[in-house]
Amino acid sequence: MTAPLQKILVVEDDDDIRTILKVALEKIGGFTVRACRSGAEGLAAVTEFAPQLVLLDVMMPGMDGPTVFSGLRGRPDTATLPVIFLTARAAPSDIARLRALGALDVLTKPFDPMTLHEQVKAAWDKSGDGNG
Repeated sequence: MTAPLQKILVVEDDDDIRTILKVALEKIGGFTVRACRSGAEGLAAVTEFAPQLVLLDVMMPGMDGPTVFSGLRGRPDTATLPVIFLTARAAPSDIARLRALGALDVLTKPFDPMTLHEQVKAAWDKSGDGNG
């Protein structure tokens, strides 16, 4: 049985998108959300916040999403932490590449803030146990 999803770490460099993600997931979805503005900040926050899921932007300055994903996979405490990528690149080849890395799902921008929580929950539920 899948544990109910409650805690989500959002890693997104765009201030406006990060705010929309946080509000949509907290106010509409009812989740507890910690939002980080960079990959480095996200990697630092993951231990203290202990999320059940990471919603991770792909294109960020400094450390992009796939690099953060690799960093999570390289740590024993986060090696199986489910990650959903968020990207503006909606080409099937881009999405397939991200899924091949081991992402739980890939959501595209722009997204609908009113249904985002449903998309995230559906990906979580289809994972079976919340671990990919």
